[in-house]
Parts: sequence; structure tokens; C-alpha cells
Amino acid sequence: MNKDQVKGRVKEAEGKIKETAGKIAGDKRLEEKGKIDKTVGQVQKEYGDKKHDTHKHH
Repeated sequence: MNKDQVKGRVKEAEGKIKETAGKIAGDKRLEEKGKIDKTVGQVQKEYGDKKHDTHKHH
């Protein structure tokens, strides 16, 4: 596992927590920030997965 995969998973988890906290608290800004962080984390994780796969095949 490379650093992009790890950082992406952490960012995705943080985003899910913020999104849930925002829903519970009725804080739309926090909920939206959580959704953005979650998406950024997913993209970074996918980038890390592709990078890992590329290095694995060479």
C-alpha cells in the first residue's frame, strides 16, 4: 500500500465523519464539507490504487 492509498482512505473516512456529524447537528456546511472531503479521498485512493497497480506490473 502506498501513501496515496493511505491518505485517500483517511481523507475519505474523515469526510464520512464530517458528513454524518453535519447531518446530526443540522449543519449543512459541515455536511457539504464532509461530502467534498469524502470525494477527494476516494479520488486520491483510486489514484494510489492505479499507481500501485502500475508499479506492480513493472
